[in-house]
Amino acid sequence: MNEKILIIEDNDDIRESTAEILEFSGYVVRQANNGKEGVELALRQRPDLILCDIMMPEMDGYGVLYMLGKNLETDSIPFIFLTAKAERIDFRKGMEMGADDYLTKPFDEIELLKAIEGRLAKEQKQKAFHSKTLQRLESLTAVSESGAANLQALITGRKIRQIKKGQIVYYDGDQPLGIYLVLDGSIKTAKRSEDGRELVTGLFRTDDYLGVSALLLEHAFTETAEALEDSAVCMLQKDSVIALINQYPDIGSQFIRILSNDIHEKEEQLLSLAYHSVRKRLSNVLVKLSTQGQLTEFKMSRDELASMAGIASETVSRTLTDFKDEGLIDKKGSMIIIQDLDGLQKMKN
Repeated sequence: MNEKILIIEDNDDIRESTAEILEFSGYVVRQANNGKEGVELALRQRPDLILCDIMMPEMDGYGVLYMLGKNLETDSIPFIFLTAKAERIDFRKGMEMGADDYLTKPFDEIELLKAIEGRLAKEQKQKAFHSKTLQRLESLTAVSESGAANLQALITGRKIRQIKKGQIVYYDGDQPLGIYLVLDGSIKTAKRSEDGRELVTGLFRTDDYLGVSALLLEHAFTETAEALEDSAVCMLQKDSVIALINQYPDIGSQFIRILSNDIHEKEEQLLSLAYHSVRKRLSNVLVKLSTQGQLTEFKMSRDELASMAGIASETVSRTLTDFKDEGLIDKKGSMIIIQDLDGLQKMKN
């Protein structure tokens, strides 16, 4: 085994008992009793994983995560918070900053070892994601060789976040720390009306960027981003992206093109809600979910389809049944199989 674990915890009993468990399990353990010392230890000798308390003297856990996140040598280290607090705001803040997991004190030996083993195993998947991302970047011929190389370096150095289905990437009204690149899976963005109804405003898959408008327009997120399935994303920090855009205008042009496409899609969605029939709206959603023919089947609940099309869930059920009877789709539970994509694309209003 011999993986190196850094424990940053100001409570001597918790720190020493945790270290004893890990050392007995074969890990090499280093200890720090405050955040500042923990950062210094991590920079001197990079650990394979960090366990860090939130409330500490000198520097709290958020400060530790922020400082290590600024350094490309330590940014991708799996990071697990140890906390006695379970309020939602703590989980939100930590996840937005790049934390991988939480262990709520008091935790037992099994919880501790399962969390560490799970995070170290997921760390091994990063190379495959990075490889796919770099292959894609090589195809961006509009980006200069030097600009693409710097963008590659930025992405390669960033931590990959494993996002479970239903987990929030960011909330409407949050201040952006950067933009997100989807490496695997799918993420939706949505807004809620005052009466609680949800409207899905965007669907993002592998190699798509999230939060570009908030970055370029310098405002808070105006939508909530949520994983539709187990996904992987990496966050490119705001300052780093702005620096690249300022240095390489061709990279800025790429992001402006992404922003323009996003605005165009939202305009099309508004027109569809205003003028298209229920059948046309739902057929447009199914075409979009099929990624223009690249996917012939996908899982999507009735409520999720209703949010994307802006219609009632009961209406979705009736319309899907009609589409199935007409041979446009087949349906098995939440699995939808596209049988006639051309027919869906040519659906009359």
